[in-house]
Amino acid sequence: MMPEPSDLELNKAAATAALTPAARHLHRAVLTAFVETGRAPTRADLARIADRSGIVAADALTELAERDVIAFDADGEIRAAYPFSPTPTAIRVSWDSDRAVHAMCAVDALGISAMLDRPVTIVAAEPGTNATVTVHVNRDEARWIPESAVVFAGTVNDRCCPSVDSTCGHINFFTSTEAATVWAAEHPEISGVVLNQTDALACGVAEFGSLM
Repeated sequence: MMPEPSDLELNKAAATAALTPAARHLHRAVLTAFVETGRAPTRADLARIADRSGIVAADALTELAERDVIAFDADGEIRAAYPFSPTPTAIRVSWDSDRAVHAMCAVDALGISAMLDRPVTIVAAEPGTNATVTVHVNRDEARWIPESAVVFAGTVNDRCCPSVDSTCGHINFFTSTEAATVWAAEHPEISGVVLNQTDALACGVAEFGSLM
């Protein structure tokens, strides 16, 4: 039995709000780098930012990782800075004429317009079929193509690992509820819920609208 949309755990906004000023400063620097360049700052970049700001980088980065606001790989480089992905995903978000990033998941993508306070266009590939879903988002309003599109919000059972491992790869756009349901039935190891357009957009705005 699938959970109800109200059972979804929203935590990025709360986790960000609880950061210390030092960690929050570095977090903003990471998000700003993605917005301005489309790329993640390196560990060395963050060390320089911290040094200029009088921040103990190791402490702030540990806090960001422990609160699952940013995920790092074994070398200390960023592998997730929700809502942004430093590596290509099936979900691309663009704005203006030359700005584009990849989102960690569908809900993340839907929150980017509110976070940046500007319209964005999301182009995503449906898992299993590669059918295209396009969403034009302007803060808390959106136009979906096709009109039947939905989001499947899934998770694996291990909630102890970072979101990048437990949920991000399983929260995707689908062309219809039927398509999402078929995909979910083929992947019983992933539990989740189909979100309609209103609920999916509301989740994205709640999670990421206040981050910047």
